[in-house]
Amino acid sequence: MRLRRPESTALALAGTLVLLTGCGAADMTKQASPFANAQSAKTVTLSVQSWVGAQANVAVARYLLEHELGYRVDTVQVDEVPAWDALSQGRVDAILEDWGHPEQEQRYVQDKRTIVNGGGLGVTGHIGWFVPTYFAKAHPDVTDWKNLNKYADQLRTPESGGKGQLLDGSPSYVTNDKALVTTLGLDYQVVFAGSEAAQITQIQQFAKAKKPFLTYWYTPQWLFERVPMTEVTLPAYEEGCDADPAKVDCAYPVTPLQKYLNADFARAGGKAAELLKNFEWTTEDQNQVSLMIAEQKLSPQEAAKRWVDSHPAVWRAWLP
Repeated sequence: MRLRRPESTALALAGTLVLLTGCGAADMTKQASPFANAQSAKTVTLSVQSWVGAQANVAVARYLLEHELGYRVDTVQVDEVPAWDALSQGRVDAILEDWGHPEQEQRYVQDKRTIVNGGGLGVTGHIGWFVPTYFAKAHPDVTDWKNLNKYADQLRTPESGGKGQLLDGSPSYVTNDKALVTTLGLDYQVVFAGSEAAQITQIQQFAKAKKPFLTYWYTPQWLFERVPMTEVTLPAYEEGCDADPAKVDCAYPVTPLQKYLNADFARAGGKAAELLKNFEWTTEDQNQVSLMIAEQKLSPQEAAKRWVDSHPAVWRAWLP
């Protein structure tokens, strides 16, 4: 989110890549996909991140690549930073939702030139701290970080060690929260749910019982439509305020989400590369597909088909 943290099943372990095909799974740390960076072949391999918004992007792109352009598409599930390594090495052809990794961009885009920017996704991302709106309405001052210690007792859990709980998702997501708790002098403990799915479950349980909670969360995300949440105002973000990970004392930045392509694929990937460069939709579009996957329990393929069937004017503009 300048660093991403993240939407979806959050099954990937750091550094582990899994090829998802009809024939089973393969450990991508030991072998590359035979379909990635395939010169002149009608095959594409897409990196899918561990949150549902990223799954929505990949599902729609995959559907169009397969049904409109006749490509075979495979997906590789991999955490954020290892995905850049895989993309640089040609083990995947594209990342469709990156929340900003300036170190990786400098290394692979500027220096090595093995990756190219594929353009904006059309969605703007933001990470922040949120409380349920029902709690914010009852205690309006909780939305200012300076007052959080006042509510630490009400936000304690068995997991937070006598302090207030700040609920985070997967440990693999890039987060400034431990540093923020320390630098801002907050009586809180960061507790990791383990995945986005587990975090969503905990938030829904708190909301069902009308209990207060403080959580790291992000937009866009479909859960806001089911559990209204209000952002806690942190010290304003300024360029460079998050440069030292141990001393971050500011809010997360607002980040226009980007696509990245393997440089060879961008040059020789034909119509597939062109479609992915043209792929640009809205937060509303992404949330529609995300809701179908996460709440209605449709498969990503079926969710993509429903969106494609109802939005022809949008996706036809992406075709070569």
